[in-house]
Amino acid sequence: DKLQIPVVITPTGVKHLHHAAMQFDIGIYFEANGHGTVLFSNNYHQATTHLPLLQWLPKLINPAVGDALSDLLLVDLLLRYFHWTLADWNDQLYTDLPSRQLKVSVQDRRIITCNGNETQALTPPHGRCFVRPSGTENVVRIYAEASTRMLADQLATQAAQIVYDTCQGIGPIPKI
Repeated sequence: DKLQIPVVITPTGVKHLHHAAMQFDIGIYFEANGHGTVLFSNNYHQATTHLPLLQWLPKLINPAVGDALSDLLLVDLLLRYFHWTLADWNDQLYTDLPSRQLKVSVQDRRIITCNGNETQALTPPHGRCFVRPSGTENVVRIYAEASTRMLADQLATQAAQIVYDTCQGIGPIPKI
């Protein structure tokens, strides 16, 4: 809301993110695990024909693999262009909330179902933190954020206990 930039929430996974990002002239996507990239549409390339600085953006990054080093160079270029420091960027574009992510080994991750964009657990109906079954391994991932580190830790721990109990957890319950 603060930046007035449209945000699309998709189910987890690069295959979903990539498809959604292709709907924009400049599509940026990322996951908490670091996967992601920036895509530029044909409209972008046509619109920047006479704007050399903007023509360099797609050349600077590597949209095929989401190269973090080239993305970092792009950030450096933009900070210099806008005469911003890292502190300016942090203060004007980002609000960091304490968070906690855990992984719970379970016998059947399908006990938990989510809505279409995986922003809400539908079954079982417990809590408000982010809980989703892994798409590749028999674990359920938990992401919790709150106004303080202590509250985020408590929420993550409580969610881990609920997931462990509900989904017949295997091995020890994750601890902070």
